[in-house]
Amino acid sequence: MTELVYLNGSLVSRDDACIAVLDYGFLYGFGLFETMRAYGGHVFRLDRHLKRLARSGENLGIAVESAVLERAVMETIRANGLGDARIRLTVSIGEGGVVPDPTTCGEPTVLVVAGNFQPFSEEVYQKGFSAVVSSIQRNSWSPLSGMKTLNFLESMLARREARTAGADEALLLNEKGLLAEASMSNVFLVSEGSLRTPGLESGVLPGVTREAVIELAGGLGIDAVECDITMGDLMGAEEVFLTNSVMEIMPLTTVEGNPVGDGKPGPVTQKLMAGYGEMVRRELST
Repeated sequence: MTELVYLNGSLVSRDDACIAVLDYGFLYGFGLFETMRAYGGHVFRLDRHLKRLARSGENLGIAVESAVLERAVMETIRANGLGDARIRLTVSIGEGGVVPDPTTCGEPTVLVVAGNFQPFSEEVYQKGFSAVVSSIQRNSWSPLSGMKTLNFLESMLARREARTAGADEALLLNEKGLLAEASMSNVFLVSEGSLRTPGLESGVLPGVTREAVIELAGGLGIDAVECDITMGDLMGAEEVFLTNSVMEIMPLTTVEGNPVGDGKPGPVTQKLMAGYGEMVRRELST
């Protein structure tokens, strides 16, 4: 079956999809994206993803119509006959002039790509991820802080560091030396039974799964706190886990070659993993 993508109002084969050579998303990273997961043809918290995109679009001067984007996402999933899927929605400011000037851009470019999703095996979740601390820092003062922009090179370079070191993920500190996030995920710690995660002011992306986990913890009677986290806090944590919309909740069992806690997924992490699965099933069944 030919893979179809959504591009500027039409479904076309991926091989035939063409983006203008003067698109400022391609030339300057002037755009936004969302990565989402569908279960049985339904995207979990699609509205939250689109709300985040629209909020960032307003800050960058990119006109985002959430209703149009929602239809684009769902049309792409259905056109490809997908059930469990990974979806990438990209919105750039569009084509502009040869001389860099965002005011010359016209209509935004909208691209949706979706493919069949194969989750990590149960063995991976039982073993957990390993991580290194990246040499690259998050800048909480950046005007792009907290937005999922096409300027994703820092995260890609951090991820390359992790791969070179034989690790699964890279943890990034901010300019204050505090833990911010991982290259493609948010970070949570468990210390003395309390759940802790860096606050938004540390420069992290306000992850959709991050938000869901904080909600979930409250419902399960787990104290969740957004606060500053030092490297000492990280290395002394009883449990650590990562979150994003694709992998959901992934235990982090090794940091810089050192085990986190006893080096196995902890009880709080496992409780939240089970609870998250229930949350997905409950929300998508209504």
